[in-house]
Amino acid sequence: MPFVQFLHKPKNELEKGGRTPKAKVHLAEESEFSKKCPSCGKSTPLSILWDNFNICQCGHHYRLSARQRISLLADGESFSELFRELVGQDVLKFPHYEKKLVSVQKSSGENEAVICGEAMIWKKPCALFIMEPYFMMGSMGTAVGEKITRLFEYATEKNLPVVGYTVSGGARMQEGLLSLMQMAKTSGAVKRHSDNGGLYITMLTDPTTGGVTASFAMEGDIILAEPGATIGFAGARVIEQTVHKKLPKDFQKAEFLLQHGFIDAIVPRRRQRAVIGKLLQMHTGGMKE
Repeated sequence: MPFVQFLHKPKNELEKGGRTPKAKVHLAEESEFSKKCPSCGKSTPLSILWDNFNICQCGHHYRLSARQRISLLADGESFSELFRELVGQDVLKFPHYEKKLVSVQKSSGENEAVICGEAMIWKKPCALFIMEPYFMMGSMGTAVGEKITRLFEYATEKNLPVVGYTVSGGARMQEGLLSLMQMAKTSGAVKRHSDNGGLYITMLTDPTTGGVTASFAMEGDIILAEPGATIGFAGARVIEQTVHKKLPKDFQKAEFLLQHGFIDAIVPRRRQRAVIGKLLQMHTGGMKE
């Protein structure tokens, strides 16, 4: 029996527990020269946004591509990419998945949903991975898990700290159990790096959810987050339907997690390079030879 016959069709908005219809987007709200903030509702010219790290004057952090984050974080031309040849495969012959991969590779300009490499931050070397929101919202498939696992193994071998930026909708359903296996595999690599005395710093950005949250995103020695980032495992609506209780308005936001001890600090984007740089400078040793 074909695998796809086991998949339940998503409910429509008329069924009990179905999806809430998305609000219509008015094309007049944005142009190629400006963006309308979903938080304050004001439009800001793109030139002003980029001068302010792509942050609205109200403090709302717009999403950045992985390459944009690297340019803001790494010293000069210090970033050297690793494992770019690893890409996802349609091993389950999931309907339209192969075409989807080709489409997002063209639209994002990336081979996969994470970029890995070695870089200098404040003149300190580190292994760096940054997830790509414009590649299937950073969903974790076999290639993503393999790249992150290899990066931790590389960092363990080279005695390097690891800095990771997460953004993800969770495991990639088109790869089934193979994508879920990446949670255990990446966690094992994080553990071996930690046992070797390695430092691991994570920066959680909007959104960091699903299997990524339940594995390497929350396993850092120091866990940081951007303001207003949504961080969690299951969606708030799913949790409400399970526990039959109304959740707080700011549930799963970075500020809520900080208040309840799940993360160590919230760091605005303009301060992230300095904060991470100082943390790397403070980590003067500990790796086993």
